[in-house]
Amino acid sequence: MLRRSRHFLPPRPRRRPRPRREAPAAEPPTPTYTRDVVRRVDAILRGHPWSAARPLLLSLPGLAWDSHTVARVLKAHPPLHKAFLFFRLAAGAGGGFRHDRFTYTSMLHLLGEAGRVPAMMRLLAEMLRAGVDPDAATFTTVMHWLAHAGDVDAAMRVWEEMRARKGKCRPTLVSYTACVKILFDAGRPAEAREVFQEMVAEGLRPSCKTYTVLIEHLANVGKFEATMEIMDKMQEAGVEPDKALCNILVQKCSRAGETSVMTRILQYMKENFIVLRRPIFLEALEALKANGESDNLLREVNPHLAFEGIECDPAFTDLGYITVRSTILYLLASRNWSAVEHMINEMTPKNIKVESHILSDIIQASCANCRPSCGLAVLRYSLRIGNELDRSAYGSLLGHYIRNGSFDLVFEIVEILIKSGCNLGTYLSSILIIKLACAGHSSTAVRIFGLLTTDKNVVTYTALMSAYFQDGKVDKALQLFLQMSANGVSACPGTYEVLIHGLQMAGRKQESEHYRRERMEMQWHLQYRNEHSPEDSLLTHNEVWTVHSSAGDN
Repeated sequence: MLRRSRHFLPPRPRRRPRPRREAPAAEPPTPTYTRDVVRRVDAILRGHPWSAARPLLLSLPGLAWDSHTVARVLKAHPPLHKAFLFFRLAAGAGGGFRHDRFTYTSMLHLLGEAGRVPAMMRLLAEMLRAGVDPDAATFTTVMHWLAHAGDVDAAMRVWEEMRARKGKCRPTLVSYTACVKILFDAGRPAEAREVFQEMVAEGLRPSCKTYTVLIEHLANVGKFEATMEIMDKMQEAGVEPDKALCNILVQKCSRAGETSVMTRILQYMKENFIVLRRPIFLEALEALKANGESDNLLREVNPHLAFEGIECDPAFTDLGYITVRSTILYLLASRNWSAVEHMINEMTPKNIKVESHILSDIIQASCANCRPSCGLAVLRYSLRIGNELDRSAYGSLLGHYIRNGSFDLVFEIVEILIKSGCNLGTYLSSILIIKLACAGHSSTAVRIFGLLTTDKNVVTYTALMSAYFQDGKVDKALQLFLQMSANGVSACPGTYEVLIHGLQMAGRKQESEHYRRERMEMQWHLQYRNEHSPEDSLLTHNEVWTVHSSAGDN
């Protein structure tokens, strides 16, 4: 009896291994951040007497007795007495911690700021005895507070000590700037200039703070034109004046009555969205009033303070108007388009009026930043409250939607504008028709032409003729030309240029020659009478250019 070969037996299915159930992973421990530890230490030092604070600090979880944490706690400016006790506690808390130049410098700053100059000098001597080498920040801190206490000679001795340690401690830009300021404030400008020249010779590039020190000194001695020269030079060097410098200079100009220099500074501030502090704004306002000059630029630069000093004007007594206007100007300066659009939508049912020039600026800026929805909301709001905006604002909004291909929305905007009584003007109307035709939407161009009332003249007629020619509707273009003549609108050389070129491109040379002779005859009469049509110059820049561009496309 033959045994059945195992080769023909059906294969046994393999058992799938059962997945192992993994134990749930333990939640990771909550990380401890230095800022949280510093906040807790500062709260303990401020809220408890030292007898209660000491055991709390020693048992505080997460408190690492290292240089970074101790320096951060001291820079939080706790009460001076407790800060010094904490400084001593850190050295004896265990773990082998020793104070370094960072913790010593932080404690020296607290003592100097509190006017404890002898204690500051004793701590500096202790630092040197401990073998901790001071760095430039340490010397600069001590030098600054010595000068602040009136001991300029001692401050300069510290400066010389720092310079003598060039191998271990090299003066930084901050050190040079502090020394220059100390010498200027002490009435020693010659020495200050020598220090500044030494700084440049060392290859250090002046910062905005360094320029501020120089400009403040020049303003103190009445050399305001020199201050503007320094400002120009610092901008050429790639250093832009900051808010502190502008505020200092405006204050100096206000006190000296230099309103011409102040105007130049305010213009720079307007271009760079820099504002004044309220006390300096009031000083500048008084200086302008004393000199009998306009304060419009000052108020434009500081929209949040624009109503200071004009509370007696009944036009600005409404608190809602003042708040809304100031908020919108602030949001416009910060380019917060979502917030501006939300505010406009909230204002629409309340009929709160805002000046037309502000609304125009919002539309143009929002379109330039690709946020047309904000501009459209402003347009609808302006139509509701009856404000007519600048035509440049309409052009910005329409141009953006034309470039994006939203032609139905373009027609809707134009229809709303015309029906509300807004006059688009001949130039904007013709440009709209031409651009729509170039984009292949001559039907929309025809609809816009039909909406026009006062602007149906030779320019808009010619623009629509160009639209018909680009769409291949030659007969309608000729019919429109005859209709224009029948309505008493005289053609100009630009109209004939469009007509002749369109007929030539359509292969109707006989008709083009006929109108060419008409144009030559008209030009001869105009030249004989020494007349010139203003519409023709406008057409030269618009329709003729469009014809040649369309010819290039074909």
